[in-house]
Amino acid sequence: MNERRLVILGGGTAGTMVANRLHRELRDWTVVVVDRDDEHHYQPGYLFVPFGTYEPQDLVRSRRKFLDDAVEVVYAEVDRVDPEASMVHLQGGRELGYDQLIIATGTHPDPGETPGMLGSGWNDTVFDLYTLDGARRLADALESWTGGRLVVQVCEMPIKCPVAALEFAFLADAHLRRTGRRSATELVYVTPLDGAFTKPIASRELGTKLAERDIELEADFMVDVIDEDRRVIVSYDEREVPYDLLVTVPVNRGAAFVGRSGLGDELDHVRVDPATMQSTAAGNIFAIGDAANLPTSKAGSVAHFAVDVFVDNFLDHVAGRRMDREFDGHANCFIETGDGKAMMIDFNYHTQPLSGAYPLPGVGPFRLLEESRINHAGKLAFRWLYWHMLLPGRPLPLASEMSMRGKVPEEVNA
Repeated sequence: MNERRLVILGGGTAGTMVANRLHRELRDWTVVVVDRDDEHHYQPGYLFVPFGTYEPQDLVRSRRKFLDDAVEVVYAEVDRVDPEASMVHLQGGRELGYDQLIIATGTHPDPGETPGMLGSGWNDTVFDLYTLDGARRLADALESWTGGRLVVQVCEMPIKCPVAALEFAFLADAHLRRTGRRSATELVYVTPLDGAFTKPIASRELGTKLAERDIELEADFMVDVIDEDRRVIVSYDEREVPYDLLVTVPVNRGAAFVGRSGLGDELDHVRVDPATMQSTAAGNIFAIGDAANLPTSKAGSVAHFAVDVFVDNFLDHVAGRRMDREFDGHANCFIETGDGKAMMIDFNYHTQPLSGAYPLPGVGPFRLLEESRINHAGKLAFRWLYWHMLLPGRPLPLASEMSMRGKVPEEVNA
């Protein structure tokens, strides 16, 4: 019998987890991971680089190191996928046939999408937080900052780690207070959402935290252009927000080959069934993690919970059985609020973040929608769990489906 081949495009969080878990189950398969280089980045750590908590070298490891020796690794850029021929075309002419394909190439900031963003002010007065190079350059800018108008701005949703921009605003407030420069700084948070977050209860709580810290909230702001000469960002409805230093979250896009292959939406995220992550274009193609157009947060926790569901479904799929498990969009994350504290939120497709305790009802130890030092400790501890538990595919004692146990339901006023 010919050996079958599973090709995984992308060796980031989701791709690494699923490769390590599936190769153990697919004994008669060849598992191949394709990525452009051997650098695996711990992306949640970018947030802390501007404030000196982490150095860039703390956040980068070898991809190969975290993939089982039985997994074949190919370093190359993907040119396109041919779904009809079940073929991946790599740049340089190499071809990889597959029986099943998993796309896990994530999402990335595309600053060229917004007029004026990549002008002479780029990495001078305009900075990106969502790349390691951007975070490093932003650290230098904050070190020399003497005061003025510091604006944190999100272009449009979806973005990976949707709370990171908010966290930066909170951490900048604390950092500037600690270094005696807060009174000389106006802090502004600019978002295309109608509040601080996508869900009403969390938006209310986070909006209150912004107000308590004297961080101005500019909501419903859809950026049209960045005017470098006048140092203002301009919205489609012609509102203007001036800045001296702009920390921007550019439009996020999936991998370009997704669009070239006819598999993606307008932002090159793979169109999938939100319950099974199966491509709507081909039955032997799936997308996991940030690469998929799932209607939930693009965050590491989503990749973790989704992979738990996906692995069981995929094994049923290749065995010719019905995929019975459904991913519920479960997501949770810690939200740094400064001064050694953080909040936590836990939600899914249908239930917004609520107050309570996680993961044990009444016990926690983490408190939902409340600031605490243990939440902050959990955020920092996650880096160890990421390298040593999550990527190798070792089981964590956390249910993939969201539970209402330990949560306090709340009516939301219309």
